[in-house]
Amino acid sequence: MRKIMLAGTIAVGLGIFLVGAVLTGEEGITQSANENPQIDYQGFLKQVQEVAKVREKRRVSEEEFIRMMNDPKTIVLDARSKRMYDLLHVKGAVHISLPDMTAEDLAELIPQKDTRVVIYCNNNFKNEPQAFAPKAPVASLNLNTYNTLYSYGYRNIYELKPLLDRRETKIPFAGTSAENSK
Repeated sequence: MRKIMLAGTIAVGLGIFLVGAVLTGEEGITQSANENPQIDYQGFLKQVQEVAKVREKRRVSEEEFIRMMNDPKTIVLDARSKRMYDLLHVKGAVHISLPDMTAEDLAELIPQKDTRVVIYCNNNFKNEPQAFAPKAPVASLNLNTYNTLYSYGYRNIYELKPLLDRRETKIPFAGTSAENSK
């Protein structure tokens, strides 16, 4: 009898705990977020879903990328590290490392938020492991760069879609690696 009562008490306690956890699930996350108002994970998740709807329509072919990059009103943006950018980058691309993207730095680099911005990353090029070391697909720099630009109000963003062979692409490159291979 005691074992049955103890098991019942444990079950009721566990049930109350689980109901409490379910009821405070999102609220608990929000409360944690309120501990640091500069980090908003729920907002991030919401924005990722919003960006996903837009981004897929804004991924461009190699030909379209080249056409856009040749338009003087377009900014080609490289968000890799300065070291990788200096080594090899799309010719004419401007650089700002993803960790350095702030509203102020972006406003200086891209003053008009309706400017067309075209991005690329390591995972767009193969056969250039030093300058374009591939990242895990879910850690692709394009994903974070697109979301970051979007969160700062830039909406005219395009992304190079295909995986291109660095030795065969028609996209021109600059940097110390490009200069040394001449």
